[in-house]
Amino acid sequence: MTATAGARPVAQVAAGLGTVFGIFAHPDDEAYLAGGLMAAAVDAGARVVCLTATRGERGTPDPVAWPPARLAAVREAELAASLEILGVTEHRVLGYPDGGCAAVRPDEAVDRLAAAVAEVRPDTVLTFGPDGVTGHPDHRTVSAWATAAVRRSGVGARLLYAATTAAWCARFAELNRELQVFPPGLPAVAPAGEVAFEIVLPEDVLDRKVAALAAQASQVGPLVERIGATAFRSWVDTECFRPA
Repeated sequence: MTATAGARPVAQVAAGLGTVFGIFAHPDDEAYLAGGLMAAAVDAGARVVCLTATRGERGTPDPVAWPPARLAAVREAELAASLEILGVTEHRVLGYPDGGCAAVRPDEAVDRLAAAVAEVRPDTVLTFGPDGVTGHPDHRTVSAWATAAVRRSGVGARLLYAATTAAWCARFAELNRELQVFPPGLPAVAPAGEVAFEIVLPEDVLDRKVAALAAQASQVGPLVERIGATAFRSWVDTECFRPA
């Protein structure tokens, strides 16, 4: 694992986050984008709460073999196991339709999220940027909800958006092209001056993140089989956030 220029120690970053509230769209979003950071925050003694907008019931190319109700139950169980590995004990699910967040009345969703933020009273909220990282409509919608909810709550939490850097994009340009995770123009690259922090996970924290992702086997298993465990481990070893 090669450290990225400008990357900060994860323990140092985690120690300054206070109470953390992660707001994401689908099971596994939290582990991919902030699994190491959440684990390190737990290790630092912080309260970490995770909220998932959907149950991920449409995350399959084969809905006949995996009808929505069946897959939702599997993914909820996988997410619970994943969060246990990370040490996150507080989790909420809004239960909105996977792939259908944009059809939800914004005021209703923002009210629910604002109430959750007011209850948790986080110091730091982690979520997607407006681009949704991968451009997924649910990601982009949840970003808008979370942004409005933090403002509406009046708690004064620091809102951070998941981001990528030019160095990460260059490092994995070939793999990203092969996987076709990102549509043209994405991921959006955060200029160095707009990055709140970038962390390259130490081996022990990365072990937990990879294990947490592996627990979500219905989604992560096929990807690991495709690119190999070593490449996958390297692909997820960095986490980056920018101020909203």
